[in-house]
Amino acid sequence: MARKARSKRYLTATMPDGYVKTIGPTADPFTHYWRIVAELANGKTEVFWGHTRSEAEARKLRGPAADGARKRGWHSYRFEIAELVESDTAP
Repeated sequence: MARKARSKRYLTATMPDGYVKTIGPTADPFTHYWRIVAELANGKTEVFWGHTRSEAEARKLRGPAADGARKRGWHSYRFEIAELVESDTAP
């Protein structure tokens, strides 16, 4: 039996500060993008990011982010989630 190929598409998230992240081309069913912007004690910034298959899955990462902040000694951090918008062409 032949398998139907999933179409490739681009996924774009726009964060509250205006940063735009595009993922793709991909056939994976991602729906949300998450980002942690960590401010270190020495004044530098580190960014961690990923994508998930649901908003609930992304929200579950808030707890581990707080644990990471304590363990790594971050001065502060922001945890943000944005919905991914699908398109057939690259931005």
